[in-house]
Order: sequence, then C-alpha cells, then structure tokens
Amino acid sequence: MAAGKTTLAQSLARRLGWRAEDVDQLIEARERRTVADIFARDGEAYFRSIERQVVYALLPLRHTVVATGGGTFIDPETRAAINADGVSVWIDAPFDVLLSRIPADGRRPLATDRVQMAMLFESRRLAYQQAQVRLDASRARSEELVEQLIEQLE
Repeated sequence: MAAGKTTLAQSLARRLGWRAEDVDQLIEARERRTVADIFARDGEAYFRSIERQVVYALLPLRHTVVATGGGTFIDPETRAAINADGVSVWIDAPFDVLLSRIPADGRRPLATDRVQMAMLFESRRLAYQQAQVRLDASRARSEELVEQLIEQLE
C-alpha cells in the first residue's frame, strides 16, 4: 500500500511501449464504487474474491504491466498464478515512507489505524519476499526504479 505500484507500472509500460493496468481501478470500474466502499459495505473477503477474478482475467494478456493492490500477492493461489505466468516485483519501501504517502481521507480502509497498519506491513512482507524481483525503494525515484527493474529483467 502506497509503495508506488501504479506509478511504477505506468512508467514501465510507457518505457516498454506496453499497456498498464491497475487492479484496484479495474475493480472500482467493475463494481462502480470505490475500494473503501466495497470494504465498508461487503468486507475484505468479498473484495479479495473480486480482486482474484480480476487478476485471473489479466493473466492471459501479454505486453501488459499490472499494478496489483497491496494485498493481492498475499493470497497463495493468486501469488502462484502471478509467479507462474509473469514476473512479480516487490517494491520494498520503508514503513515510514509508506505512512507518509497514505492520505488520511479514508480511501485506504486498512490504513486507518497506525498499529494495525504496522502489523499488516510486517505480515505482508513475508509474502512479498516470495516475489521474483525486489526493488529497494527506500531512496530511489520512479524513473530509477524502472531502470533497475529493466536491468534485472534483462
């Protein structure tokens, strides 16, 4: 959450001449409501089921950079599908950096409580470590991360 997945996906897609897709944006368009509203009205389990369907619909696409949600890679089946069909990238940013990027407007329902957010951050790191590529986003800008990623993929 707030690591810069969408920004990096768009920058990488432009650089490669590919298409960029954002899972959260696709979910919002499909459901005709915000992620925060989906969480509030139907809960996380419902959101994750829709998220899984969207990810699986994207898997057959080629020449596409996909920005997943912060929790997408936590699901073992989804993670396995992503790793089997594409290249997974962990944008590893420090907790304090992520916190500073999250708006306090309620759009990020899992980030409303700092203690819960810290626990979520730590629990997600375990899954993220299973990504095929790790980018150290502690000090790098988006353009630098794109360059690092292209170098690692070559």
